[in-house]
Amino acid sequence: MVNMAARLHQKVAKNNTELCKQMTAILQSPIGAIQVSGCDEGIHSIQLQESFVPKDRTRVASFSCELCECQEEMTAPVKHCMTWLRAYFCEPWTTGKLPLPAFHHPIFQQATFTCKVLRILLNDVEFGEMASYKQLATLAGNSKAARAVGGAMISNPVPIIVPCHRVICSNGQIGNYMGGRGNHLKQWLLTHEKLLKESRATSRGLCPMQPHS
Repeated sequence: MVNMAARLHQKVAKNNTELCKQMTAILQSPIGAIQVSGCDEGIHSIQLQESFVPKDRTRVASFSCELCECQEEMTAPVKHCMTWLRAYFCEPWTTGKLPLPAFHHPIFQQATFTCKVLRILLNDVEFGEMASYKQLATLAGNSKAARAVGGAMISNPVPIIVPCHRVICSNGQIGNYMGGRGNHLKQWLLTHEKLLKESRATSRGLCPMQPHS
């Protein structure tokens, strides 16, 4: 009876999102074009350019993000998402002060293990940190569900904001990203965060992720 109710809730959530009027915006970032789609209720998806090969992320690297012109006005969640993504790359010390955009993908409206894992990842694995698939499974209440956690990462509709790139293998290898097609992007994102975390540790008592003067 419970499973039937859950399936009915999932069907209703999917139908509701299919009726949404979505708009799409594109951000040119250091890891290529990032396409964000969303409606007035929230973000439906963030898509990365898996074929793009970014320049090496080094301590002295400088880069910018540019919003491509949209044919229609962005919804409020899409604007928030663009602001957050731009800050993540260019002013990462400010992301903690920025509101996260609302999500309106069916995954986040369902009482499933995948939704639970993604929510835990969003809330508990912070910038510059990493967790193994097994550790995330344990946080979700089932230490034997590491494979299911991997499936949840593949299903993540909003990468970077829900940071599936921070989930690695227990042996220290970074694991696959975007089904293995975006491993080079995962490495760039991890290096981006590692360098900023190290700069925090060696800074002169400055705030986390704050730039050097």
